[in-house]
Amino acid sequence: MTLTGVEGERSELGRSLLERKHLTADWLPAFAAVPRSAFLPDLMWPHDMDTGTTVVVDRRDEPERWMSYANADIPIVTQWDDGVGDGQGTVPTSSASMPSVVFRMLATLDVEPGHRVLEIGTGTGWTAGLLAHRLGTDKVVSIEVDPAVADAARRRLGAQQLLGQVLTRDGTDGDEAGAPYDRIIATAGVRRIPEEWLRHTREGGLILAPWGTHFGNGDALVRLRRTEDGGSASGRVLGPVEFMKLRSQRSPFTGHDTYVPNGVGDAERSTTTVTEEQLLGDGRFAVTRFAVGLRVRGCYHQAAAKRDGARPVWFYGLTDRSWACVMFRDGEAEATVWQSGPRRLWDEVAAAIAWWRAAGEPGYERFGLTITAYDQSAWLDRPEDAWIL
Repeated sequence: MTLTGVEGERSELGRSLLERKHLTADWLPAFAAVPRSAFLPDLMWPHDMDTGTTVVVDRRDEPERWMSYANADIPIVTQWDDGVGDGQGTVPTSSASMPSVVFRMLATLDVEPGHRVLEIGTGTGWTAGLLAHRLGTDKVVSIEVDPAVADAARRRLGAQQLLGQVLTRDGTDGDEAGAPYDRIIATAGVRRIPEEWLRHTREGGLILAPWGTHFGNGDALVRLRRTEDGGSASGRVLGPVEFMKLRSQRSPFTGHDTYVPNGVGDAERSTTTVTEEQLLGDGRFAVTRFAVGLRVRGCYHQAAAKRDGARPVWFYGLTDRSWACVMFRDGEAEATVWQSGPRRLWDEVAAAIAWWRAAGEPGYERFGLTITAYDQSAWLDRPEDAWIL
């Protein structure tokens, strides 16, 4: 690929990001000066978010194809199975996020000259490089738990003369030595905002993170402002996203067979008029599942693929061995439900759906989160109407 071709693809990506209002004018110089391609490995796996499939491409074999993916608005897997093995594995564990998501988060971070930023999850180092270009290398500290990923990011940042401080450790611990920070940004999904992040953010500062519950893999972007007295941070949900999770906060789900080793057997059986659409919504980012996760504590769910017009959806208790299954069948007004264990998980899920519908089927933007040193609470419309998670 010629230089002109590379520049053309980057320009097209930039125009697309600007038109969709993901890339704001104040971040345009950083986009122009810090190419995503400089932070990607030779061997990588571009990911199709719609189909959930990946392709493999190696710059040493297909440089033009590699560059076209590098300059596309898609996520790219850069590591599998925590780095065990050299090729494609089972679970993606490090990636380069979609440029539209990166610049949307940076715009939401609302940085100003002089701000100090702590990034949780260095990954390829591209976000840290963009921040360093905007604020200066002395204003950006990034934390990466994986030593190999951290080392590679340091090399790439150094090659671009954008190397600030990259720490290798668990990001949930924050950075007490460098605190307080004006901004903390997480580029990995969290299930609980660590108390350390609250302590390490200055009063009036912001925490921006993909956050959610163990009910599913999806996240919601939240922007929390620390109160002037420093005792809490609160803010609204900004919309759905999906990130790989902090390693220390991955799902504790232990697998279907530990709950239902011998089939539904003698489980309690009933029926429900809740529909498949009411539960699952219209896709991976359906707000119904997000809302149910906020109302049903310690629960994980899996929706199986539909076969012959039937789809089972399973629910598993994360603090005991309670489970439930609802079987939806096309054309049938009622679905069959099985439940077992100390909790009646389907009853809890059905109650959560009824609550969401009674509240006017609120979208993501009506939800919010408040954290303190002791707990975190979700709320609808007003922080005063909160419940402990």
